[in-house]
Amino acid sequence: MRKTFAGAVALGLIGGTASAQDLTLQLKWVTQAQFGGYYVAQDKGFYDEEGLNVTIKPGGPDIAPTQVIAGGGADVMVDWMPAALSAREKGLPLVNIAQPFKSSGMMLTCLAESGVKTPEDFPGRTLGVWFFGNEFPFLSWMSHLGISTEGGPDGVEVLKQAFNVDPLLQKQADCISTMTYNEYWQIIDAGITPEQLITFKYEDQGVATLEDGLYVLEERLQDEAFKETLAKFVRASMKGWKYAAEHPDEAADIVLENDETGAQTEEHQRRMMREVSKLTEGTDGTLDEAAYATTVKSLLAGGSDPVITKEPEGAWTHEITDMAFN
Repeated sequence: MRKTFAGAVALGLIGGTASAQDLTLQLKWVTQAQFGGYYVAQDKGFYDEEGLNVTIKPGGPDIAPTQVIAGGGADVMVDWMPAALSAREKGLPLVNIAQPFKSSGMMLTCLAESGVKTPEDFPGRTLGVWFFGNEFPFLSWMSHLGISTEGGPDGVEVLKQAFNVDPLLQKQADCISTMTYNEYWQIIDAGITPEQLITFKYEDQGVATLEDGLYVLEERLQDEAFKETLAKFVRASMKGWKYAAEHPDEAADIVLENDETGAQTEEHQRRMMREVSKLTEGTDGTLDEAAYATTVKSLLAGGSDPVITKEPEGAWTHEITDMAFN
């Protein structure tokens, strides 16, 4: 990784009097431009400049960020708010300390030839849905529509979707879960044109829930030194996100340098970085209380099986972003 002169001073590499503060970040998914801001902050020395030694741990299909942080394997994790609030209600006291993703990228994407034109056409259809905590926004949306997820002519058949677009390409499902910055473009790359697709953005449907936020365990916030470290981390991370938005190709290349699997491609990551930047635009990472309230309302409105059953208390704080930017 490249280090700046200022970063070297912060790390105590010059003079030998200072030492870096260690912090481990657990990502929600594999190394990709979805997390570009963190990799940029590391590569450009923004963490170094704050005196931080940040370890970024990729996620994956067999890695649950909530389990990692609960087991002490990370100090901070990236996760979607529905999963975090659900975990909090079940006893894992997660607190949102910053919200880099201001907007939602989640969509349901359908083949136009399926005949699905509006949500009213969903009953009787097969819909692909991600699980492992990603199903909560979908279940809330169906509850809002009054559509059963148990199948039948008046309900929808839920296909447990792997993290690919095969069910749509193979016509096993009428619609599948996609993100604006990832799976939608996988469909396009497979040879299907935008005109052959119908998309339903959760945000346009009024049921969007907050996605990639930063969470820590509540008890850690009793430590004043740790809060100072978090403020430095958030400040450097948001600097990374800003740089990534202004230099998307360079940011994507940095992500690729950190992808040890070699599974990502330059074209896809550069496109993803541009799309992800639309979701972080206009925020310094401070949680929008109105967006939080919308998320909670959506998750509570789950009929007989809501994602959460009561209004959360203490699930977020502005303290860290206030320390970082004020």
